[in-house]
Amino acid sequence: MIFNTIMVQLDVDSPAAPRTNYALELARRFEATLIGFAAADSYVFVPGDDGGMAAAEIMRERRIEIEDRLKVLKEEFLGLVGDDAIWREEIGDPTRLLALHARAADLVVTGTPVSGADRHRVVDIGTLVLSAGRPVLIAANRLVPPSPKKVLVAWKDIREARRAVTDALPFLTGAQDVLVATIEEQNQRDARESVSDVVRHMMRHGIKARSEILDSDRGDACETIVGLAHGMGADLVVAGGYGHSRLREWAFGGMTRSLLSNGSVNRLFSN
Repeated sequence: MIFNTIMVQLDVDSPAAPRTNYALELARRFEATLIGFAAADSYVFVPGDDGGMAAAEIMRERRIEIEDRLKVLKEEFLGLVGDDAIWREEIGDPTRLLALHARAADLVVTGTPVSGADRHRVVDIGTLVLSAGRPVLIAANRLVPPSPKKVLVAWKDIREARRAVTDALPFLTGAQDVLVATIEEQNQRDARESVSDVVRHMMRHGIKARSEILDSDRGDACETIVGLAHGMGADLVVAGGYGHSRLREWAFGGMTRSLLSNGSVNRLFSN
């Protein structure tokens, strides 16, 4: 697999440059076409007897405001990347529309939304991972693209993790050190066989990979994985998204939910 097209999602309430420059560096590295995408929903709920008329007027005003912001974002984006790039925009649910437009890309780049942001103007990353059908790269808060030198694969023997390894091959094949780390949950022998198979699979692709089995008693799984990534100097964590039902993930925390909100490292998810 290679990344021929990379789609970067921009928030209507944020400047285009930081995330655009992040994605542009990736596009140049992989000689990929860059697609910019932005969307926001003009929906508003106004309670009361006159709610219908008031909501319609507010939605009209919000639509105009969103259209103005999209125009500015487009100009900023194309001004940074040039005419070889592609721009897409829509008014509507940004998560649903981004997942829809993801069909045009090999990789979707986004970032962790600002805490407390209007849900009609930002992307729900968890829902995006589940619905995009493409690998989703969530930029670290410092917006430095992942280096091809060191990568941590958070391995669990499930379909989503296998998909993530395949989707991440363009990053993995260029890395100098890939660590496949798994947390021992029940059977240590099964864990060793699992990571050994993954390492051998990577080595057949010319990837310099090794493995480590982590004790399940080490505490919070996400903190353990992120700590391990920082310890080895990796700035990219590859993981499968939502290994069991999302409802259960959100009820009990879950590795996926924790990693989604941890902006200290770049994260690539597949489902």
